Amino acid sequence: MAVSEVLDLSQWKKPEETSPEQLEAGIVDARGADWRRIKLGKLNLTKAKLCRCDLRGSDLSLCQLNEADLRLAKYDSDTKFPDEFDISISGAIGPGAKLNGAYLNGTDLREMDLRRSSLMGAYLSGSDLSGALLDGVSLAGADLRSAIMRGAMCRDTRFGTSELNMTDLRGANLQGANLENVESIKGADFTLCTGLEEQVQHLLNRPSAELDCWNPLTRSTTRTSLESLI
Repeated sequence: MAVSEVLDLSQWKKPEETSPEQLEAGIVDARGADWRRIKLGKLNLTKAKLCRCDLRGSDLSLCQLNEADLRLAKYDSDTKFPDEFDISISGAIGPGAKLNGAYLNGTDLREMDLRRSSLMGAYLSGSDLSGALLDGVSLAGADLRSAIMRGAMCRDTRFGTSELNMTDLRGANLQGANLENVESIKGADFTLCTGLEEQVQHLLNRPSAELDCWNPLTRSTTRTSLESLI
């Protein structure tokens, strides 16, 4: 390596600490940065590394986003993008996102607005979806093992053949949700869930190996959590 190419660590800073006000010419590296509720003006973000960047409530409508890496970046209904930019297919997470088959294991998705998004076959094991808005979302074939969905809004959510082993659904709103064909509910906890009145008996007919499995996190069995709703 030439002397001029040696990395000067004294000049290096963590990508997550990158601030829009301090950007220099060249490719921007703001991976994991918190850019919430910022008006970014006419920034040139061509080929910018914005994966895992939090853009909720920010205005990027005048930015150049050609070839920008937005995988796992977070946005919401208040985030503004250029008219010609299709955020739904960028790999970013937010309302209307197309995330079928996406690897989101262990991702922090607390209170995220995921309405109108598609998560069929998505890998969400161990992810935290507490308080997330999942109304009408398709989760068919998704891996939700050990996911935390406490207080999540899952009205009319289609769970299809998803896996719910050890999923923490305590306090979730499941009004109109379809759980009839889920692959497994082994160890799942439904304590304080609402909207399951018409499905409880059907779920209690599942194999005892699923219903009598102890969840060490919630300290309950699936059967006990379902019977508490009757």
